[in-house]
Amino acid sequence: MSESLREPLRINILTIFPEMFRGVFSSSILGRAQEQGLLEIRLTDIRPYSESKHHNTDDYPFGGGAGMVMMAQPIISAMKEASAQYPRARRIYLGPRGKQLSTPLARELAEEKELILLCGHYEGVDQRALDTCVDEEISIGDYILTGGETAAIVLVDCLSRFIPGVLGSSESPEEESFSDGLLEYPQYTRPRDLNGMTVPDVLLNGDHAKIREWRRRQSLACTARLRPDLLKTAELSDKDRKMLKEIEKEMSDSCSSEN
Repeated sequence: MSESLREPLRINILTIFPEMFRGVFSSSILGRAQEQGLLEIRLTDIRPYSESKHHNTDDYPFGGGAGMVMMAQPIISAMKEASAQYPRARRIYLGPRGKQLSTPLARELAEEKELILLCGHYEGVDQRALDTCVDEEISIGDYILTGGETAAIVLVDCLSRFIPGVLGSSESPEEESFSDGLLEYPQYTRPRDLNGMTVPDVLLNGDHAKIREWRRRQSLACTARLRPDLLKTAELSDKDRKMLKEIEKEMSDSCSSEN
């Protein structure tokens, strides 16, 4: 399907702080994607759905404990209306117990027609809302945020890069860090010489085969040095493994000489 005929990915974000998103989603690549009709983002404020006198969305937890918990009723009501408008949507809660966001998961979500994202806040969400309103939970990492709004921004930014036409080059998502399980190679731009720091000659000779080989080797070297854990699951060819052995030997020899 051509980019012009592609149906936009429709995303509805349920939150009690919609103002947190507007600057991010109206700028740069995400703003352009919406202008081009590739991405459609809607923000739903949960607060008006509260049936309490003061439209509060949080209350003290049963059993005691620090902080407040988001109430189930406003979320259930907001999700009911959102689901009616987005009947094909995967309903996702941004929470610390979910599966971790990864490149394969982002690619998968980018293929969806509709998504509804629920942002938690305070000390969490009444479990009854999660049990009735959510299909899955996704975490962006093993750390604590003040709310799910930041996580939703990260998720939308990450998956949008895999929507055809969102990036200037169709190859860009596949050449960046983690696209094949490895870190990205070093990048350079003009000037060629900056205070004695020069660009590697291989990038200037126009030999694209050698450039690809250099970049692959650098990607392997960066990963071996900075994130060796990624090598356990990375997509490696026989040639990659041969280069990796050479790189690891060089690293070992360098450590030995320093000692």
